[in-house]
Amino acid sequence: MNAYVFPGQGAQFVGMGLDLYEKYPIAKELFLQANEILGFDITDVMFNGTAEGLKETKVTQPAIFLHSVILSKVMGNAFKPDMVAGHSLGEFSALVANNTLSFEDGLKLVSQRALAMQKACELKPSTMAAVLGLDDNVVEKICEETTGVVVAANYNCPGQLVISGEVAAVELACEKLKEAGARRALMLPVGGAFHSPLMEPAREELAAAIENTQFAVPSCPIYQNVPTTAVNDATEIKKNLMLQLTAPVKWTQSVQQMVKDGASLFTEIGPGKVLQGLIRKIEPSAQTQSPSLDMEA
Repeated sequence: MNAYVFPGQGAQFVGMGLDLYEKYPIAKELFLQANEILGFDITDVMFNGTAEGLKETKVTQPAIFLHSVILSKVMGNAFKPDMVAGHSLGEFSALVANNTLSFEDGLKLVSQRALAMQKACELKPSTMAAVLGLDDNVVEKICEETTGVVVAANYNCPGQLVISGEVAAVELACEKLKEAGARRALMLPVGGAFHSPLMEPAREELAAAIENTQFAVPSCPIYQNVPTTAVNDATEIKKNLMLQLTAPVKWTQSVQQMVKDGASLFTEIGPGKVLQGLIRKIEPSAQTQSPSLDMEA
């Protein structure tokens, strides 16, 4: 079975999507529509901007979403997922890909998500750190025992977990994790504590926007970050999406479940190959690929 997966923040690069814009009329049309919806020329930042400009949350999230969704549209009839999943932000791209959300509604929600997260980041100094070489349960236990807010946020693959929380608590947890034998515990250059309780103000704001958005019956199941199992019900999808900002991204568990449910080929739709690398570490027998765009423009 074909699983299509969509990356989250961190996969961006200057120039992403320009080849699609220049070669495919549908891509150009959607990019120009995106400029209208967002109220600024995101294409200019994506194609000709600076890495610094592209790193701004309000730009990064819509940019990655646009690259993924437009790439799936350009594939035309070759895009035939039996199941979809997205890593954090990528879940919104996956929901447009399986027809749960319209392109316009998906983009509006992603933009609102980015702005809400930006605001939450400014309320309290917070950060994230990557932890390598420890079992998940050891990391979870140390987070629980550390004073302040610090939680396991991204289960990326076995032996690679990201923690998230208040700056002092994350620093303290990193020291303890190194003492416990972590190969690395490395602070990440991010603006805030994504997927932690500190995102509660953003979660509330986004939940209201999600509540007012039309969700259709999906064309194939989505494996969401919160439950990690196949979801086909629009109401259920909505509920899980509302929880996503303060809950951990259970990518390892989602991929394991997809494999259990018959996924044998994973195609990553978006900039880069980050998810392909993680999937091979989670399930070495799984095949991974980027889409081939050898169809006529």
